[in-house]
Amino acid sequence: MINIIDGCCVPYPERLEEEYEVRNNFIAANVSAEHIRPMFLDFVKMHSDEPIFFILEVPTNFNDEPKTEDGYIEKRHKDVYYIDGINSAAAEYILKRYGEMLVHDGMSSFGFGCHESGSEIMLTQYNVVTIFTAYKGIFSDFLEVHGISKTDKLVTAWDTFNINAPGECRLYTINGKCIYDLIEELKIFGIYFAERRDD
Repeated sequence: MINIIDGCCVPYPERLEEEYEVRNNFIAANVSAEHIRPMFLDFVKMHSDEPIFFILEVPTNFNDEPKTEDGYIEKRHKDVYYIDGINSAAAEYILKRYGEMLVHDGMSSFGFGCHESGSEIMLTQYNVVTIFTAYKGIFSDFLEVHGISKTDKLVTAWDTFNINAPGECRLYTINGKCIYDLIEELKIFGIYFAERRDD
């Protein structure tokens, strides 16, 4: 069983194991909450010789969602933010300073990518970490160093949900601040709004 991040509720956490599966163009893994930040720190340290970017995806503010003439929202969106061209020291600072909120917020996703090698690591909802890379062998070793074993069929929280036992995601706050406040704080690093995507 894995420890679920504070911003998510999973009805059957006992069905989930810290495992990873190699898929066509990425690796998917269940990662226990306490292991996420150390794993991300190791990822950015592995890429200290190239520029790194930070990505943050948050639900679009209700007031900014397109609405019908009757005031209904037909489709939800997410806003995507980037910080380009930072070094590993800056990425480590972001993780150490803001990692608790980034990891435990149930509404957002975040990650780091590499401008040259193209490798990217993302935390999405319900403790699912994805790694996009051309070097799957290297990252299989990377995951096993972090105690995550390989499986032929990864069972994520999404696979356990049903109409009577759905998952739940919520905004995580620390000292009255949430992920939207973090966007303001990250302006010192040059964070910018990139696009609005369908959710």
